[in-house]
This record gives sequence, structure tokens and C-alpha cells, in this order.
Amino acid sequence: MPARPTAGEFGRGRASWYGPGFQGRRTASGERFDMNELTAAHRTLPFGTRVRVRNERNGREVVVRINDRGPWIRDRIIDLSKAAAAALDLVQAGEASVVLLEP
Repeated sequence: MPARPTAGEFGRGRASWYGPGFQGRRTASGERFDMNELTAAHRTLPFGTRVRVRNERNGREVVVRINDRGPWIRDRIIDLSKAAAAALDLVQAGEASVVLLEP
């Protein structure tokens, strides 16, 4: 179960990424997915919301824009584009513990 967020946080939990299989497909917001942009999927945050994502293992951060819905795997709180995952150094691992913060 993800930890409860504190002030300035949108949440804590596991992040994963998605890319090649979705490239060019429409996102829930209606725009085309581009795995090379800094975007992400979140279950409830409004489209267009900017979120700073911090990888808890290495401290790397990236600001993403929410443009899709998901992730639909129970223990995950955000799905990142491949570019955002690369910025956090989690492409190879596939997932990581993150904190979602105000930008």
C-alpha cells in the first residue's frame, strides 16, 4: 500500500514506464502519445497538471505533464513516458519507488 502523501506531495509509490507499443496512439486526453516527450499517465490528476517526479533510489527528478490515464496495475501510482523514465534512470529496471511533488 502506498504511503500517505505529505504537504506538497501528490503521492508516493511505484512508477513504471510505457513507450514503443503506444507510440502515436491517442491518449485519454485525445493527444497522440510521444514516448520522447516528458509526459505521464495518472489515474486522477487533471490533464495538463505538471508533476515533479523524484526517484527515491537515486534522487533524480523530472517534471512531467499528465496527458493519459493509468497505470492500471494495482501497486503503481504513475506511468511515465520513456523519456521521463530515462531522465530518472529507471528504463532498465522498469519501475522504481517515486515521490510525486508540486513542480
